[in-house]
This record gives sequence, structure tokens and C-alpha cells, in this order.
Amino acid sequence: MVATPSTMAPLGSPAPAFELAEPDGTTWSFDRVAGPRGTLVAFVCNHCPYVKHVGPRLGALAAAWRRQGLGVIGINPNAGVRDDEAPEHMAANATAWQWTFPYVADPEQTATRDFHAACTPDFFLYDSARTLVYRGRLDAARPGNGVPVTGDELGDAVASVLAGEPVDVGQLPSIGCSIKWKDRP
Repeated sequence: MVATPSTMAPLGSPAPAFELAEPDGTTWSFDRVAGPRGTLVAFVCNHCPYVKHVGPRLGALAAAWRRQGLGVIGINPNAGVRDDEAPEHMAANATAWQWTFPYVADPEQTATRDFHAACTPDFFLYDSARTLVYRGRLDAARPGNGVPVTGDELGDAVASVLAGEPVDVGQLPSIGCSIKWKDRP
């Protein structure tokens, strides 16, 4: 398992526009998923051990955050590259991890490039003005490192966004599986 870090897109960047579909054909855009207090865009996939490690906790956290006014969406950057990432497999994983947020495919990887995502999982948090205020990891947990999955690092940033306050937390790159780019070997 080769670990790839986030690119750490510049804070203050505006949220890129996108229009992507869930496996059932429901189309989502940033405008449609945006919450009144902010929006979390998570680049995740089915096969990555790092995503599998945090998947259930992400589901629980996202459900609570959505109830508090945060929009949440998961984007699968590998849906057009790997058979096990095809949309027909995405719904089963979302159900298993109790993801109640939209989980969409990015088969052309346009949104993945626009957000500068580099790995799965990779998290991008926007405030209510749709400005990037946090990017990077959920927490320090990794498969096999013995650190419990808490979501505390991203959670602290989300708490600030939900309170309408500036995000003043340390931001470290996420570590995960590299994006499986269509046009790269």
C-alpha cells in the first residue's frame, strides 16, 4: 500500500463547480449540495484501505454535521478507471458505511482535477461563502497504526464553520491511495 499525500490546495480558493451523478442517476452540483453553513467535499472510493478504515466514522460524523447545516458530498474519482469503482458498486459501499450523503462518480475526473485532489480520502471544507477553509486529513488514524478514528482534526474545522467562526486549526495533508488517473500510467 503506497501512501500519497494531499496537494493541500490554497486556502481561500473558491469552490469549483461540478455536476456529477449518483449510481441511481440523481445529479448533484455544488449549488445543490451546499449547506447554509458550509460544505464538505470528500474524495473517497470503494477499494482504498484508507477509506475503508475511516468510512463508518465518516458516515456517523457526516450525518451529524448535515443535521447542523453542513452540506456533504462524496466524490469517487476512480469510477471511470477501475471495475470495482463502477457506480453499481458505489451504492453498496455507501450503505455499508452508512453514508447518508450523496456519493457521486467523477468518471471524467474533471471535478477531481478542479479540486486538486490527489488521494483518497481527501477532504475539502468550504465556509458559507464557498471559500476553502480546510483541506487535508480527517485525523491521524491510518490502517494499522493503532490510532483510533475520531475525525477530530476535520471535526474541529467543521465546528468552526458551523459556528460561523474562522478555522484556526492545524492542517495536515491527508494520506491515502493515489487517484487512479485515466491519462497517466
